[in-house]
Amino acid sequence: MKDDAEPVILDDPGRIKALSHPLRRRILHRLRVHGPATSTTIGEVLGANTGTTSYHLRQLEKHGFIEEVPERSGGRERWWRPAGQRDLRMPPPEALAPQDRPVLAELLRAGHAEDMEILARLPAGYEREPAWARLSRGFAHMTEEGLAAFFEDYVALLHRHAHGPEDAPPGARPLHIRLFSLPADET
Repeated sequence: MKDDAEPVILDDPGRIKALSHPLRRRILHRLRVHGPATSTTIGEVLGANTGTTSYHLRQLEKHGFIEEVPERSGGRERWWRPAGQRDLRMPPPEALAPQDRPVLAELLRAGHAEDMEILARLPAGYEREPAWARLSRGFAHMTEEGLAAFFEDYVALLHRHAHGPEDAPPGARPLHIRLFSLPADET
């Protein structure tokens, strides 16, 4: 599932809002981890009725996060998959109108909460499967331009080694991979 497309900046408040919804985030995660599914199968796994999952799937499709799998869909049964492994990036807050910035803040809050849940599972995951729970903590002095170049190299490296559920080789597993940087001289 390689994708050499340009990064997609989430600067449309409608797209940000679509991605902020908790059930939509769970649906998208489910599709990324387990591959194509129908509203019925997603609803069963996530404990939601088919009407609800159908609505949220249509919202994700409307904003380009998922797409129908035409070769598997037929009649009333529609199969869905992520719309590709794309490089989705947050806009700087000042790129949004002031009234739209709370939507971006909510998306960042939701992502942070998910990241904290993943981080809380790290010690047990590392003890159970150290070959799969890799970690590195780094520290460096960089310029703003150097950090931007490092980030682009990281994204390219991730795309070079990544596979989607439909093209993953035998033995591949879905992994949470995170990179963040924060200035160390701020309190």
